[in-house]
Formats: sequence, structure tokens, C-alpha cells
Amino acid sequence: MKFLIDAQLPPALCGWLRERGHEAVHVFEIGMAAASDVEIATRAEADGAVLVSKDEDFVTLRLPDRFVFVWMRCGNATDRALVAWLEMRWEQVEALFESGERFVEVR
Repeated sequence: MKFLIDAQLPPALCGWLRERGHEAVHVFEIGMAAASDVEIATRAEADGAVLVSKDEDFVTLRLPDRFVFVWMRCGNATDRALVAWLEMRWEQVEALFESGERFVEVR
């Protein structure tokens, strides 16, 4: 899968996803650090990427089913704590993708 990581999440998340065999790019890597949510949503749609963000605005910006969205419902955390939190949930996230889900809320 191809992932686009939003600005509120660390670039280290890209490395974690790449280790799992996915393509991943952070908005900082593609010059979109200051881009609007609309611009980021448009990029995810154009690239066919799964957008990963903590930003609730993308819940409505993705409609009507413009792109796959992973809504990370976690507080601020160190890179290590975020990865540990996500590792406990990632198997279920991937299972949801495989079943055709296009909106995944990770709590």
C-alpha cells in the first residue's frame, strides 16, 4: 500500500511503514508541510494513497469516498510511544483494509 502521512504525525512513521513493505511519504518530504487540508486531501486522492492523520477535518474532506483514510485517535506521543501504540493495533488495521474498509479509526 501507499501511504501519505500528515504533518501532525512524525516522519519516523514512514520508516515504520516501509519496514512493513509499504510505500510511505510524509508531507514534509514532498514540500507540503504548509499545505492546506484540501491540498493534502487532493494529493492523497491523486496519488491513490492512504492518508494517515490525526486531523478530524479529513473525515469530511474524504467524502464521497475520495481516498482511504486512517484517522489516528491518539494523543501527543514520542515516536517510540506512537509506534508501540500502533503496533498493537496494526494487524487489525490491515485486516480492515483487506476487507475493503476505506475509513479506519484507530483508537
